[in-house]
Amino acid sequence: MSFIELRGVTRRYMKGGHAVTPLDDVDLDVAPGDFLVLLGPSGSGKTTLLNLLAGIDRPDAGTVSVGGQDVGGTRASKLARWRARTVGYIFQRAHLVPVLTAYENVELPLWLQKLSRADRHRRVELALAAVGLTDRATHLPKQLSGGQEQRVAIARAMVADPELLVADEPTGSLDAESAEGILRLLQRLNEEQGKTIVMVTHDEQAAQIGTRAYRLERGKLVPANDGQKVAT
Repeated sequence: MSFIELRGVTRRYMKGGHAVTPLDDVDLDVAPGDFLVLLGPSGSGKTTLLNLLAGIDRPDAGTVSVGGQDVGGTRASKLARWRARTVGYIFQRAHLVPVLTAYENVELPLWLQKLSRADRHRRVELALAAVGLTDRATHLPKQLSGGQEQRVAIARAMVADPELLVADEPTGSLDAESAEGILRLLQRLNEEQGKTIVMVTHDEQAAQIGTRAYRLERGKLVPANDGQKVAT
């Protein structure tokens, strides 16, 4: 059974007066607990696909289903509530609020939910522990390294216990050592917590962390490893 299902998905937009089709009649199935890596150069449509999965964008044709939800056919108000509880988005840069501590940054998504203060505290503590930053809870972003900031961003993405984590070049702005740590963290969240993860990257080495890898070429998804597990 597929957790993510794309059928005949096409997305077009205008760029410099010309029509661009980053996704052209794309089909995709992702099972619960998969760690899917999407490869391709900048501008190939990887982020477009992530935004469709997260309900940030809508296809021009075809259907996008995540956990049984017709993402492309859901009205905006309902979609926002669905996204808040179902999808955690990890960006290339952490985008932390500078005046808030690590704890407060992680807590932000929980204010959209009707939770008690005790429940919020428990969830934030669990999320910070999962990324190994319990001892940095009171630190401001400027007091953290780049790798630690990205770990806070990952904790923020997972604090509401979403079924799906989407990661857009999560190691793109990090040094090699920090990048390796982030990739291993994502792998652990996938293997130990069963999180379904879709990560886009242009880094062939980063792709080795997933269970399956596809390459976006001229609007089409091409298996990068014949559907076999990339690494153990």
